[in-house]
Amino acid sequence: MTSPRQRSTPQHSINAPSPSNFEFVDAGRTFSCDAAPRRPTESEYWWWFRVSTDDRNRYAPFIAAPDDTPASVQARVVAYYDDLLARRAAPSVPRWQRKSPA
Repeated sequence: MTSPRQRSTPQHSINAPSPSNFEFVDAGRTFSCDAAPRRPTESEYWWWFRVSTDDRNRYAPFIAAPDDTPASVQARVVAYYDDLLARRAAPSVPRWQRKSPA
């Protein structure tokens, strides 16, 4: 007989995409992806990822969809992260500038 502990499922398993976690390598970087709620009280899943070259941050750039595949998530994650790196490398734009007299 199976114990109740073995039969239990995660609280949010109904909305989780399949597969809900995987890894891939792109441009020498290892990406670890996981679908999980942003907060324990939420039922909506987001794609979270970590990058081997950025060990201090974890990102959740978009909501997980039931029809997501590892290939579709990989393409979106790489595009998001490459854009993030480009924005970080760009020169900063002053938030306030005095208008020059006409």
